Amino acid sequence: MANAINWFEIPAAKFDRAVKFYSEVLATDMPAQEMMGSQMAFFPYAEGGVSGAVVAGEGYVPSADGSLIFLNGGDNLDTPLSRVESAGGKVLMPKTKITDEIGYFAIFMDSEGNKVAFHSRA
Repeated sequence: MANAINWFEIPAAKFDRAVKFYSEVLATDMPAQEMMGSQMAFFPYAEGGVSGAVVAGEGYVPSADGSLIFLNGGDNLDTPLSRVESAGGKVLMPKTKITDEIGYFAIFMDSEGNKVAFHSRA
């Protein structure tokens, strides 16, 4: 097994608002489509890599409780973290060093009320 995770889904109460939030914070396009009765917008990924989507539909309820997803903060997570509040989220824990080898993390609340984190080696 190459990765313990191969897919994740972040629930959205208001799909367009959530897609706009993640598109702005990550400075990326998120192609969207309807699948199996749900709206989905896809995070970028490299072929064969781990990815996920913002999803709105029956049974998808945003929550600050439960699993914590760590998104790739890029070369320096200060960059996407600096966009969180202007995009409609809230920084809950600023950039924090874990160790020299592991790098840094930060936790934020997205526009939908999900608690999510960034990780970066630098």
